[in-house]
Amino acid sequence: MKIEIKNLKKAANRIQRAVKNKEKIILYGDADLDGISSVIILKETIKSLGAEIENIYFPNREKEGYGLNEKALSFLSKSAPALFIVLDCGISNFEEMKLAKKMGFEVVIIDHHEILEKLPQASIIIDPKQRDDKYPFKQFATAGLVFKLSQLLLEEKNNQSLIKNFSELAALATIADMMPEVEENKKIIDEGLRLLESTWRPGLKVFFEMELFKDYKSTREIAQKIISALNAGEHQNYLHESYLLLTTSFQGEAKNLAKNLLEKAYQKQAQVREITEEIKGRSSQKLKENIIFEGDSSWPFLLVGPIASKVYAYFQKPTFIFKNNGKESLGAVRTPKDINGVSALIGCQKFLKTFGGHPQAAGFRLENTNLENFKKCLTKYFEEKT
Repeated sequence: MKIEIKNLKKAANRIQRAVKNKEKIILYGDADLDGISSVIILKETIKSLGAEIENIYFPNREKEGYGLNEKALSFLSKSAPALFIVLDCGISNFEEMKLAKKMGFEVVIIDHHEILEKLPQASIIIDPKQRDDKYPFKQFATAGLVFKLSQLLLEEKNNQSLIKNFSELAALATIADMMPEVEENKKIIDEGLRLLESTWRPGLKVFFEMELFKDYKSTREIAQKIISALNAGEHQNYLHESYLLLTTSFQGEAKNLAKNLLEKAYQKQAQVREITEEIKGRSSQKLKENIIFEGDSSWPFLLVGPIASKVYAYFQKPTFIFKNNGKESLGAVRTPKDINGVSALIGCQKFLKTFGGHPQAAGFRLENTNLENFKKCLTKYFEEKT
């Protein structure tokens, strides 16, 4: 008997039923390339089945933080009842899922982040990291999971050209999310990059037509540059600039959006370098401390992840970088391969409002009154681990 990812078939059946019964469908995706690609793949799959999406929403990370939130639910509540599909987040949004259910939404979560101590209240959860999921490969990006879901949904229509088109997005998302390039991920990446050069999608095709890209020797180099540009996109009217680029049908619009994103990417890379140097200077005064724990109100929240990665690469110790927003802070965590950052956050969760992510790349949110106690708790946690 073929082993499938837990609930993949169940989710496919539920979506098919929603399409058949003309139910409203809402797609809610994390505002990074994995979440955006997941939304696009599922949206275009459902459209191919003959239905339209009622609403698409990407949270503004700077204002709403990561994952499902009350503000977003309040905005979307007018569409209830509906099938509410949450992509690349949701697995740690316990209270928000209760609220969504209370509003009349039937929630499906498709996520790949670490399972915490319990599961949220959703009708269907797809996450290979669930304890009772027997599927042998666990390291998909969410777009990889949605790609497999789209194959199930489209198998009767046998729409191979659409499925191939989705592999480009799944490949870019898997690389962007730094998932291990092994087994099924390697297959997704190899196939996606092979097809990328001949893409029909205007938002990707435009990069290959730019003079700037002519010097790159391999599709992989071009893919990294495209990812850098797409990662620089910002929130726009509940959507996202990168989503708008990847879904436009117009070449002129694609060209303008791509140029804008490339300029933003250069600016953000310069900002990341500048702030990283500032943190290196600060942290060099505290070399005896077993963690890097730095925050500032002037640092853009969208950059704390890339900054944390660079700071960790320099100091090689658990790194916690956060944006101070006045009453609360939002942060990113990077840890060595032998240390689980999510476990550290679980150990100090009494000081946190929300948290979650991957073992080596996680995130958190807390009230500023808890910052000092949170740092003390982390210091003690890592002292006990060494």
